[in-house]
Amino acid sequence: MIAQAKLLAADVGVKASCYGLDVARATYYRSDKTKLKLVKAGRKPSSLALTASERDEVIGLLNSSRFADKAPAAVHAILLDDGIYHCSVSTMYRLLAARGEVRERRNQVQRSTYTKPELLATAPNQLWSWDITKLHGPSKWTYYYLYVIMDVFSRYVVGWMVAPCESKALAVALIEETCVKQAIRPGQLTIHADRGSSMKSKPVAFLMADLGVTKTHSRPHVSNDNPYSEAQFKTLKYHPTFPGKFGGIVDARSHCRFFFPWYNDEHRHSGLGMMTPFDVHHGLAELKRELRSEVLAGAFAAHPERFKGLMPKPADLPTAAWINKPCQAFDVSLI
Repeated sequence: MIAQAKLLAADVGVKASCYGLDVARATYYRSDKTKLKLVKAGRKPSSLALTASERDEVIGLLNSSRFADKAPAAVHAILLDDGIYHCSVSTMYRLLAARGEVRERRNQVQRSTYTKPELLATAPNQLWSWDITKLHGPSKWTYYYLYVIMDVFSRYVVGWMVAPCESKALAVALIEETCVKQAIRPGQLTIHADRGSSMKSKPVAFLMADLGVTKTHSRPHVSNDNPYSEAQFKTLKYHPTFPGKFGGIVDARSHCRFFFPWYNDEHRHSGLGMMTPFDVHHGLAELKRELRSEVLAGAFAAHPERFKGLMPKPADLPTAAWINKPCQAFDVSLI
């Protein structure tokens, strides 16, 4: 087909020829380049080119322990300082490219690779998320530290604490007390956190091992790996009663004593079918949804025309909560 396109191109031009024969122009031009490469490959070596032994010597130098982590330009300069000249910098690059060795040559630190956490909760007390946020104090550079542990499935805050500093010991005490309060059994719970110093500390890791709790961590600099705690902190700091600064740690604790009961018992979540975290965490959501259905059914029976003949239904309750839900496999058969 390419040959026919070339014959026709002599009369009507390349664009019209490729369009008429349904040949991609990139393919048309690529065939010319391929032939040109074959012609060049069959050429006689230039008398100015390095001999095979000279090429091997240059490659050996470039790959030696002395020059293995240096760029060809640096190797060329060092050899000139030593009173040695083998070839130009561009020739060094050509020799390396012919062997597939044009790459980063410097010895660099190897960064660790982190697996994206994919965590699922289908009921309360299967997956918790915890984090620490700063609350501004009365003066500049004064902060109080709010520790919050929340259940991912129900969004219920199972434990919180306001402290004057970020401390591994305080984190251990809060996690242990919360696990006891929620009657967590070994092997039941996974606790997810970011990579803060307290979260990655050995005391916290040892405590979770003793309690039979699995711990997971977010990837570095990826806030989406801990979305539930981040969203909860936003709700806290955007609440109308949240002050810009607290007069002292007592004020911060007093505010949290008001906020978290409101958040757990009164705040409706769209992700929970407009239920409160308390309802979902303590198994009351199904009953409340049935009551809502009865109210809507009564409203529909009284005035069906207002609903255009469609029975209204309350919002669905959650069946699962994910941190980084896996992408569904693409079904090739659907193409």
